[in-house]
Amino acid sequence: MEKQNLICLPGQRLSLCDKTHTSGKGTYDRRGYIYSNISGIVDVVIKDGIKILEVHSPGLQTIVPAQGDVVTAQISIITQQYCKCYIKCIGDKILRRHFKAILRREDIKATEKDKIDVYKSFKPGDIILARVLPITEAHNYQLSTAENELGVAVAYSEHGHPMIPISWTEMQCIKTYVKEPRKVAKLIPENIHEDLIARLSETTTKV
Repeated sequence: MEKQNLICLPGQRLSLCDKTHTSGKGTYDRRGYIYSNISGIVDVVIKDGIKILEVHSPGLQTIVPAQGDVVTAQISIITQQYCKCYIKCIGDKILRRHFKAILRREDIKATEKDKIDVYKSFKPGDIILARVLPITEAHNYQLSTAENELGVAVAYSEHGHPMIPISWTEMQCIKTYVKEPRKVAKLIPENIHEDLIARLSETTTKV
């Protein structure tokens, strides 16, 4: 009998998540079940006696943010409680499709959470490095910059000039020398790809 492929839609429940079943590429787990993260064909990979459920979209880009990924995102909106942003890269891969994400106030820094000021951490248009937190809903991503290596990687002053970091909490305009507060990322080779950031910077416009 010919095996038929199971086709699924985003958010479709696929299986229980237990000791013998776990989520893989294109899927996520929530409250004891495994769900599809994208539209595509379900595949079961058996490794060490555990069935790993994956979903693949033939001919389409299947890379999506996953828990623990370091991503490059651009801040679009800020409020007192959170930032809204768009995930543009996963690692060194530039995405064709941008994913919406939220960075909450309490996830900006690891310490002194009660003293965090969103407006002194980010500005609309900033390009940041962040880590993807556990996914609770399909395509509803939450980010964290609560690590020294995460935070603002590229920023522009109010006048549109590039800024450079002068401390972990400030950046300075290279033209006017005006300083602005930021949650600055400590850039290291494993987390930053200069050519990628340069390409993103070229397309960044002030929001």
